[in-house]
Amino acid sequence: MISVLEVENKIKANSVINSIKYVLQNYDCWLVGGCVRDYFFSQSSTDVDIVCIGSSYKLAKEISQKTGGTLVELDSENEIYRVVLEDKINCFDVSRALEDDIFKDAKRRDFTLNSIFYNFKTEKIFDPCNGVCDLYKNTLKTFDIKNFDDDPLRMLRVFRFIAQYNFSLDDEIVQYIKTNGSNIKKCAPERINQELIKLFGAKYASDAILFADECTLLAEIFPFVNEIKKIPPNTHHHLDLFHHCVETMATVRKDNPMLKLAAFCHDIGKPKTHTIEPSGRHRFIGHDKVGAELIKPVLLDLKFSKKQIEYVSLMIENHIYPSALMSSDDVQDKAMIRFVRKLNPYVEDIIELARADRLCARGPMVTDEMVENNLKNLERLYEFYLKIKPRLETLPKLLDGREIMQILNITPSSILGGVINALEEEQIGGRVKTKDEAEKFVREWFATYCKDM
Repeated sequence: MISVLEVENKIKANSVINSIKYVLQNYDCWLVGGCVRDYFFSQSSTDVDIVCIGSSYKLAKEISQKTGGTLVELDSENEIYRVVLEDKINCFDVSRALEDDIFKDAKRRDFTLNSIFYNFKTEKIFDPCNGVCDLYKNTLKTFDIKNFDDDPLRMLRVFRFIAQYNFSLDDEIVQYIKTNGSNIKKCAPERINQELIKLFGAKYASDAILFADECTLLAEIFPFVNEIKKIPPNTHHHLDLFHHCVETMATVRKDNPMLKLAAFCHDIGKPKTHTIEPSGRHRFIGHDKVGAELIKPVLLDLKFSKKQIEYVSLMIENHIYPSALMSSDDVQDKAMIRFVRKLNPYVEDIIELARADRLCARGPMVTDEMVENNLKNLERLYEFYLKIKPRLETLPKLLDGREIMQILNITPSSILGGVINALEEEQIGGRVKTKDEAEKFVREWFATYCKDM
């Protein structure tokens, strides 16, 4: 983290801000919020938030005229405007200070570290809530806990900040969340969605999830949490199911928020499929398919997109597939090709989820040799995918459906789909490269598998 002086110098050197410097210096206005906070972490932001005394519309209009940007009204009641610059990347959000009082405006913000302002006239940091001190202490505090009553989403934002910056949390905020966590349901699900995506995409997401659970907020957002907590450690899992899911999420190496979310949810089907055999072995037959369906209404309620829901469901339904496929000593290329075709373009993600899941299941019946062999097999599958990936990207259509029907004298049916799939697998495997070879293959395949028709 850098010093106040270094932050001031970086803001002065910002070319986007400098483009409207002389406009800003004619107003009583300040750079505020995350933009200032990020400078302390040596990070830059394309969203520049400005608060002013007096008409925010007048300031926003002058900024748009100076920059050639587009002026957009975000909230007329609270006088919030956005100027989108011509590059379509950078923008200025301009709002009016609460009751035209910069001190009141600072004191009503969510955290003290978001109450650190930069005065454009003095070109100095303005810190009425001692936010810089809290920032250096790596602590999330609020000037007034009643600020959380204004917007319950701030409770979730607490854990998003923990996920991003590994902050510690002031006890007053902890107690507030434990008492008022159910109020999160009053927030628009679209807003919760955006906080979750930021949380799951951050470096310390697993720590934030555990802390959110400790504060009883997590189950308010993900109702299945209380169910997966009921599944204890067993012969194949050294952790209870909830902590296994969190550890799996933490073990995933890709910075993909949706993959991290899928990892957290990958075993939610286990409570509904849990049985215990006379030997004492815990079984969860079909939990992958059950979990894939259970997650859909949860994510739908949280306003995830159709594509995002399909992705998470696909990951959950297939998280066992890579390890099960590669458990055979003589797995054939054709079987691996079918796996790749089914999961493409998410092959790398599902293999990574399987790898993380394997590493996080180390019960007393799981030996180091079992884990090592599983990981080697997954690596072999990944290397196979990398080998055939170029063919997937440039696979020519040697025969279309109409041509295949003419060659075999068949009508549209499941058989046609089977022929097309088989032909594609042969192409991916490099065994069919020309149209003549394709015609020969479909005739032979049809004669072999459909000879009694």
